[in-house]
Amino acid sequence: MAARAPRNTYRFQVTADFDLHEAARRLPYLHDLGVDWVYLSPLLSAEPGSDHGYDVVSHAGIDPTRGGAEGLAALSAEARRLGMGVLVDIVPNHVGVASPVENAWWWDLLTHGRQSRYADAFDVDWDFGGGRVRIPVVGDDDEGSIRVVDGEQGPLLGYHDHRFPLAPGTSRHDEQHYELVSWRSADDQLNYRRFFAVNTLAAVRVEDRAVFEESHAEIRRWFDEGLVDGLRVDHPDGLRDPRGYLDDLAGLTGGAYVLVEKILEEGEDLPRSWATAGTTGYDALGLVERVLVDPAGQIALDELETRLRGHEVDWAGLIHDTKRAIADGILRSEVRRIVRELPAGTRAAAEVGELEDGVAELLACFPVYRSYLPDEQHHLDRAFTIARTHRPDLAAVLGVLAPVLKDADGDAALRFQQTSGMVMAKGVEDTAFYRFSRLTSLNEVGGDPSVFSVTTEQWHAHMAQRQTVWPDAMTTLSTHDTKRGEDVRARITALAEMPTIWGDALDRLLELAPAPDAGFASLLWQAVLGAWPASRERLHAYAEKAMREAGDRTTWTAPDQDYEEAVHRLVDAAFDSEDVAGVLDELLGHVVAPGWVNALSAKLLAITMPGVPDVYQGSELWEQSLVDPDNRRPVDYDLRRDLLSGVETSSLPPALSTSVDSVGLDKLLVTSRALGLRRDRPDLFGSYTPVAASGPLADHVLAFDRGGAITVVTRLPFGLESQGGWGSTTLALPEGRWRDVLTLRRITSGSLASMLSPLPVALLVREDA
Repeated sequence: MAARAPRNTYRFQVTADFDLHEAARRLPYLHDLGVDWVYLSPLLSAEPGSDHGYDVVSHAGIDPTRGGAEGLAALSAEARRLGMGVLVDIVPNHVGVASPVENAWWWDLLTHGRQSRYADAFDVDWDFGGGRVRIPVVGDDDEGSIRVVDGEQGPLLGYHDHRFPLAPGTSRHDEQHYELVSWRSADDQLNYRRFFAVNTLAAVRVEDRAVFEESHAEIRRWFDEGLVDGLRVDHPDGLRDPRGYLDDLAGLTGGAYVLVEKILEEGEDLPRSWATAGTTGYDALGLVERVLVDPAGQIALDELETRLRGHEVDWAGLIHDTKRAIADGILRSEVRRIVRELPAGTRAAAEVGELEDGVAELLACFPVYRSYLPDEQHHLDRAFTIARTHRPDLAAVLGVLAPVLKDADGDAALRFQQTSGMVMAKGVEDTAFYRFSRLTSLNEVGGDPSVFSVTTEQWHAHMAQRQTVWPDAMTTLSTHDTKRGEDVRARITALAEMPTIWGDALDRLLELAPAPDAGFASLLWQAVLGAWPASRERLHAYAEKAMREAGDRTTWTAPDQDYEEAVHRLVDAAFDSEDVAGVLDELLGHVVAPGWVNALSAKLLAITMPGVPDVYQGSELWEQSLVDPDNRRPVDYDLRRDLLSGVETSSLPPALSTSVDSVGLDKLLVTSRALGLRRDRPDLFGSYTPVAASGPLADHVLAFDRGGAITVVTRLPFGLESQGGWGSTTLALPEGRWRDVLTLRRITSGSLASMLSPLPVALLVREDA
């Protein structure tokens, strides 16, 4: 029997300020919005002050600051009263170790070393550390600050605000089962596996059955007591055996609904052997984004990017180089660990430096996040082919590595699979995305910015496949990890329809506010345009993160003060220069209206396409957040509740008479009525059939029938408006009498001019259905 799947979800970020009790109080609003299941961020005890929960310090229970066990019980009871389900985000790959005293497992490991009860829970290369765990916290020329200090339970080892245990029988800091080392040594001397390059997130070995059982005992309780209905699994690619883990999880939950935060590259499919309903939706997000992009703008935007950068940008070459820099830099410790785990005969066949060079090159050439041997070996084969072409001088060492890294049971091969995704994420999402500014709405997690657009025919083919294979996978537009909120992207996407207007305006901005890097300035001005109106503080925070993540002119560890001050002056110019403000106002005059259309079209597509739609917290109104932590700001649910009450009592909110409003009443209407239909009439969403349009502007509409509910959205609105509107363009509606669920109007013909007014989208159902 298949697991019960939600019809839609709504994501809450649960924090100390918005705990489970508060979430429970907000469930009636979600129910009125049309939500089926509430979807919660991680709940287990996290680092003190954590506002995201992915730094779990104890698996023993729910974080008291997030409401504890009583909070989940209260939320679950309220959800049951309302007929709602509960989906919870879990973090099996790693734990937080920034405050060792908060993490009993890590504290025990540091206290007892290899004899610790939890020695097998962590992925430590003891031999490489001389029997000790290397903790990279010491500042430059600061070893003298390491000292013995008094703690509540006795003496501890102190280093500034850090506290570490002392092994029984000794008080010398050089006689512990760990070693405090320079923070710089994390790049190439670390001997424990981390989450990406975050030293304070130590990986755990859930492939060990005892570790799995202890780390999932609380999660088991949730299902045994009927508190939770489904799970979202964070970062499965970090696990040694994702398929095995999901099988274990299915056994623990009784086969409950489970999603995986898996990022798929272009043309890649999720392994069908996994015990999961599908991904958390980045693949769906990428398709929604690209079907709304005007392909005619690509050449002009390519030329603009080339002019700004001073050279043609080769995306494949760019990400190869950024991934290689990551493998040679902040993740070199992981590369060296792979080489240390090669069989002795392999290590004897080449110099260590050559082997490390070969492994790093393979990681830089790997075409997807990771492979899952023995299945899908073709990704690894392709990496070897690319590496041999790119580095013919490594042919011999690659030949030595090939049989070992293709051995599905070998330690080196298994570790290589765990590492390739780390290199991809850091090299692409967290670096290259900030060095490529052609159209930044495409620079999104799970997307390939070199893929500019998809046609409506390609969209329909993807949707038919999705309906057949992954009908219960999640669809989303915004998450806690997206680089730009959905409505920021909607405005930026409109630039593809007006590349000349955008290029001319950008030239004026660069003249009025000179930038040290024109390419990065393009990325920054797109963010300003998409998020406007935004506070000076928010835009400065974004500018700092974006330029340091780009890492080509300044970095987190070595900031270039002059460069950063010059970038921050660009942000200030948006507020302080009348001339700059004038250019921005003129640009906004061009993009706000088409951005509004794109936003509503994207929202309706995401809610009604095959899959389970998720609404990220607050995004039922305009979602103009930038990268985290901006997208985790508090949400005003009182405002949303009051606005929803007004929307529910009228056929059309007043804002629709002016097309664009500053709050998002029209988006709220589209969201609530589409969510409600998906929840209350699942029988209307059981298939997928394209609905054709005819007439001079047929390319500007995308429509499909889900089995009784017909979605109709506008594409390329700037071009549509410039050609005078829909004119005689019509939609081939099936026979019957239709009503638009969004506006409650009867639809008497297939005329798009009539159907898509005042809203640029429609959701049709038969009147007798």
